[in-house]
Amino acid sequence: MSAITLLDGSLTLTIYYDAADREFEDDICLQFDEDSVEFESLFRAEETIIYITPQQAALIVLELSRALEAARRDHPGPP
Repeated sequence: MSAITLLDGSLTLTIYYDAADREFEDDICLQFDEDSVEFESLFRAEETIIYITPQQAALIVLELSRALEAARRDHPGPP
């Protein structure tokens, strides 16, 4: 699994299916790792994990796709 780097490298997001939690409905993990000075931090901890359901993941994908399509319409050219 690879991480998505955000905010000039101070925040990474790793998204994965947590098979160890498969008995729970919310078994898709959004793991945020933050490496920044305390006053610039978004989260209180260096690592923050949020579990979501497959339905919530699908909605996030849908909304990201819509936002990407709108951005591409406004800024045509290479991605």
